[in-house]
Amino acid sequence: MIPIKNIFKRGSEKNISLTLSLKKIIGFKPGKCVYYEKAFTHRSTNRIDELGNPISYERLEFLGDSVLSAVIAHYLFDKTPGEDEGYLTKMRSKVVSREHLNEIGKELELSSLMYTKIPLSQFGENIHGNLFEALTGAVFLDKGYNTCERFIYKTVIHPHINIESLEGKIISYKSFIIEWCQKEKKTFYFEGIEDSGKDQLKHFSVKLRINGTTVAKARATSKKKAEEKVSKRAYFALQSKINKNI
Repeated sequence: MIPIKNIFKRGSEKNISLTLSLKKIIGFKPGKCVYYEKAFTHRSTNRIDELGNPISYERLEFLGDSVLSAVIAHYLFDKTPGEDEGYLTKMRSKVVSREHLNEIGKELELSSLMYTKIPLSQFGENIHGNLFEALTGAVFLDKGYNTCERFIYKTVIHPHINIESLEGKIISYKSFIIEWCQKEKKTFYFEGIEDSGKDQLKHFSVKLRINGTTVAKARATSKKKAEEKVSKRAYFALQSKINKNI
């Protein structure tokens, strides 16, 4: 294990580069850089802090997810005064969905700032959303709730939230495909297939069969992700039939 204090030295070229990149993204100069360094450190680096604890973005990802949900909930509460709890919950889920956060993280090019021993090409799409949540957690710890709220408005709410378009947004393609198959009385089956890839990160391959016909195939770093990915591909492959029966 390599202590983080020996890697992120004050004034180092990497540290300065990270600070400059973050200032463009978050809109202000970071205060305590250690939070941001953790937010972009993958566990594959085997780094530890001064107490011997593993360093990675995962704990900050958890924190950022919670703060993000709170800010979005408050925004929706104010913007849709006539809607009930069920509506608010569903809309918040759409805003903080993995797919949506992945899009934001990719747009901000957060993966380019990550410290990892694994090639970026080996990571799935979720790395973008994970890093965005970790960055949100870092902003919260560094500057507090109010600044973090402004950061979320700048990166999520103002550029990406439109209540009308959100109402028609699909959260889970897997759930949509299952409901559609049940409604149309079609049989469906997610079949795991052998993945012979030699990636450093283990991958899972899945194909979706509807009425005995293979509609789509996909692979990802977990079975759950692969099933969601194959469902999305099936959704677009069956677009004309789905639209006809909606």
